[in-house]
Amino acid sequence: QNTTFVDHYLDVPFDLSKTFFVATANSLEGIPGPLIDRMEVIELTGYTVEEKLHIARQHLIPKQLAEHGIKAEQVELPDTLLRKLLLSYTRESGVRELQRRIAGVCRAVAEKLIGGAEKVIVDEAMLEDSFGQERYTSELLHEKVGPGVVTGLAWTPVGGEILFVEALRVPGSGKLTITGQLGDVMKESAQIAATLVRKLLGPDLHDDPQLAKTDLHIHVPSGAIPKDGPSAGVTLTTALASLLLGKPVDPLLAMTGEITLRGAVTPVGGIKEKVLAAHRLGVKRILLSRRNERDLKELPEDVRNAIEFIPVDTISQVLKHALNYDVLHVEHMPMHSGGARSATAVSVQ
Repeated sequence: QNTTFVDHYLDVPFDLSKTFFVATANSLEGIPGPLIDRMEVIELTGYTVEEKLHIARQHLIPKQLAEHGIKAEQVELPDTLLRKLLLSYTRESGVRELQRRIAGVCRAVAEKLIGGAEKVIVDEAMLEDSFGQERYTSELLHEKVGPGVVTGLAWTPVGGEILFVEALRVPGSGKLTITGQLGDVMKESAQIAATLVRKLLGPDLHDDPQLAKTDLHIHVPSGAIPKDGPSAGVTLTTALASLLLGKPVDPLLAMTGEITLRGAVTPVGGIKEKVLAAHRLGVKRILLSRRNERDLKELPEDVRNAIEFIPVDTISQVLKHALNYDVLHVEHMPMHSGGARSATAVSVQ
């Protein structure tokens, strides 16, 4: 049908049967299903920090120096400053914004050279003069946190992110409050997490006479940023379990994965971007679904060697690794004579 395509603006027929169209997008979420169905989708993951540094050294910096009439021996940009420029003033999966920042540095250098300087060494003061205060800062992972705070991993169109999921209990009537501008999927994950925690921790929680008079509040910081997607169930469940058991979780342990009402941990997407973000901020261990192990092959070798990956199949295994809390076994009771199966029995140590 594309051999006689008529353009309604020019009112001229075109033969598009051999035309190859290429389109790009940061995310597929806003593209209609019928259009996606007619496309061949090729996913390109973002660059790692080390890859961006190499790209900057080999391509971006020489290009910008030439465009600004600066010789290489007239400027010194240490790796520490280049890394700070990359992490504190850009947030992207590619290098377009990084190139603009390097161009800004070159303009500042050119101004000093015109003023009589023979060589300019770029320092933090120059970055602040050119771009102001740091635009992007990450929460410190090494701070001691109390029960109810868990390090989660999230995917965004500009790469992976660290999220600290927080849980708190206050006097009330047993309600669950969820904040942080979460979408429907994450709200459902929080509801499942609350149900699972009450089930798995049942014997211990029954000893808490104030539980029925307690409201649980789950918050995911950066409330101005919409967050949704099936990857936070494990983190939400662990945060609630940590709160109710009074056991803190190591902030250098991060996790990602979705849960089912039966307590199974299911695989999620964006593993490479999430792991790279965790590595950048010093995470030492990551819990993820066993079926996501195949995605680890996409990671650079230095990242794989720096992080301990813990594959899990059930939320019971997650609680064992994160809180050293044993759910001994979950077994289904035999069928009754009426044919109905009784509720799942959970033995907790």
